[in-house]
Amino acid sequence: MRDSSYDIMSDEGEREVRPALKHGWKQKCPNCGHGPLFEGYLTVRRDCPVCGQELHHHRADDGPAWATMLIAGHIMAPLMLFVFETFRPEAWVMAVGFSLLFTLVSLWLLPRIKGAFIGFQWAKRMHGFGGEQDGV
Repeated sequence: MRDSSYDIMSDEGEREVRPALKHGWKQKCPNCGHGPLFEGYLTVRRDCPVCGQELHHHRADDGPAWATMLIAGHIMAPLMLFVFETFRPEAWVMAVGFSLLFTLVSLWLLPRIKGAFIGFQWAKRMHGFGGEQDGV
């Protein structure tokens, strides 16, 4: 049973996007901000164990992966240029070092961005988060 006392706004009005994005970034339920959003690394829970909000409606798909690569690439490109121009390391050092760094940055960003996508969908009542079904 869902506890509506955790709602950011009532079910009738608009839900606030900013707190929902912040909760999603922190990998918490977009509704209450307390319950864990994921069961594992990227597996979204069926519902929140704290407030009972159903979470299985999300349709994050490839969006978080795309945004993660976009952000990580924009962080890494100027950093690579700076390191190359300043220190002139060997090619293999650049390749190995920046491949590892890109992988670590991507692994750190991916669940946070996926949580933010889910928070946005919840706030905008997309894909069944508003009570109505999309036919799926």
